[in-house]
Amino acid sequence: MASDWVRLLPFSGSLELFGELMVSMNEEKKAFDADDGGERTLVTSAARGDRDAFDRLIRAHMNRVFNLCFRMMGDHEEAGDCAQDTFLKAYRSLKDFRGDSSFSTWICSIAVNTCKTRLQSAAYRYGRNAVSLAATGSSTPDAGSVDPPDPAPTVLDAMERHEVEHSLQAAIQALPADARSVIVLRDVEGFSYEEISRMTGWPIGTVKSRIARARGQLRTAIRGVL
Repeated sequence: MASDWVRLLPFSGSLELFGELMVSMNEEKKAFDADDGGERTLVTSAARGDRDAFDRLIRAHMNRVFNLCFRMMGDHEEAGDCAQDTFLKAYRSLKDFRGDSSFSTWICSIAVNTCKTRLQSAAYRYGRNAVSLAATGSSTPDAGSVDPPDPAPTVLDAMERHEVEHSLQAAIQALPADARSVIVLRDVEGFSYEEISRMTGWPIGTVKSRIARARGQLRTAIRGVL
């Protein structure tokens, strides 16, 4: 049953487990990219109930799905929850996957829709408002910034990189959900206009115009930082 599968998800209940799997996942994803036929075989097996096959699919795509969710949500815990929901939905819907697009495109579209639904939920908006009020007047740096500072040659370089990434993520978070999704899919994840069109159901012209508009908003938001 799908309800049993949640306990088998590598990061279910623990984001620490997610971090431990990063290296192996990246290597497995590279192998899949080079052998799309192998991935299609795994999808077919998973759809027939092979949990080991689905586990391999999770490991191959978890990194990308989590990063996409983080860019959409701006919070590691929220991103972990959305990534877990994405894989559960994918598992339950595998029989509906027809292979018209790549598995990566399909599962990332599920991730985007999962995040957008969460962003629009009353519980999420209430929680974010509470955090915002609690943080008012605090000088403590945001612990949920994109990445820890890189071990750069100087402390100043590290601080500068942290400031740029924090500003960029904050600017992405300020975008409306639709604009946020297309800018993340195109400029962060590198999907083509055609793939984004299939994910969102929007015409390619609409996708391009929304990306152009979102880029303009980002440039305005981070002017003076970059």
